[in-house]
Amino acid sequence: MPKFKPFIVLAVLLFVITLMIPSLLVLPFTEDQVTGKLGEQLKKEESPSEPVVTPSGPAVEVAVFQMQKKQTVTLPLEEYIVGVVASEMPRDFEKEALKAQAMAARTYIVNQMIKEKESELPGGALVTDTIQHQVYKDDAELRKIFKDDYSWAIKKIREAVSETSGQIITYNGSPIDASFFSTSNGYTENSEAIWLLPLPYLKSVESPWDLQSPKFGGQKVFTVSEFEQKLGVTLPKDSTIGNVTERTAGKRVGEVEINGKAIKGRDVREKLGLKSTDFTWERKGDKIIINTKGNGHGVGMSQYGANGMAAEGKSYKEIIAHYYQGVEITASDNILTKVLANK
Repeated sequence: MPKFKPFIVLAVLLFVITLMIPSLLVLPFTEDQVTGKLGEQLKKEESPSEPVVTPSGPAVEVAVFQMQKKQTVTLPLEEYIVGVVASEMPRDFEKEALKAQAMAARTYIVNQMIKEKESELPGGALVTDTIQHQVYKDDAELRKIFKDDYSWAIKKIREAVSETSGQIITYNGSPIDASFFSTSNGYTENSEAIWLLPLPYLKSVESPWDLQSPKFGGQKVFTVSEFEQKLGVTLPKDSTIGNVTERTAGKRVGEVEINGKAIKGRDVREKLGLKSTDFTWERKGDKIIINTKGNGHGVGMSQYGANGMAAEGKSYKEIIAHYYQGVEITASDNILTKVLANK
């Protein structure tokens, strides 16, 4: 095996080192540039997984007890609002009216959340899916109800909810009791006329759009004995029934007097199952015919009135300002954050 002389080995080593020096000098800078590019790519790739802040604020869920199914379901707040709006207001209404309904529904449930009251419903549910709270239908139920209308209807309703996401109605910084009903008699009602509690934002206002509502008029017929039994009265022997002795701010019957007995208009409505407390009656033989104007308790937002306003070009904010006096539209983030913190 040949032996290399020391100077030859040294020369070879020097040659190799000379070739490597440029690479050794460049490598740290090259790594910096490559690392920088990789870092930027990593940031771009990882960004979608970072928490996304949306206008709807904290992720809040609502537990709903479905009465017929006898089960409690938990779902995101905004998804619950979609189910309420779809159930509480006709799907062919103007979008601005649907947005006003979404505002009322969201305000109602947020108000329920902040009340420090232990749930008595199964599964710790906050509300039921009935008129006891707000009517709610899940997607499967809505598909059956809407049938061929499902695609366009749910799209419009989801848009109405999304375009008001994170907004509630407040008075002096607190969520209001955002009551609503179907159709007025041309005026909404003061809250104290129905619930005895005067609220400054639930005052009687004109609502002329309701006169065009298909639910404006109503009629019920009772026999004299049915009428007496339901109201706990005895009618006079002549053909009279009774007299209206008091009217409300909403031009409804506040109180009647029947053969010496005073009865509140709201009690007459409840006991006889009338659509409204704006009623007139007439006695014909053994029959008592009662005609009503409007449909519902009359306090807060009229749904058909809201749709009438929307058809005239009014926005959901204008609708809310009309039916709820002196209120503000507020982001719900801070309130919902407190709700989560208390859980």
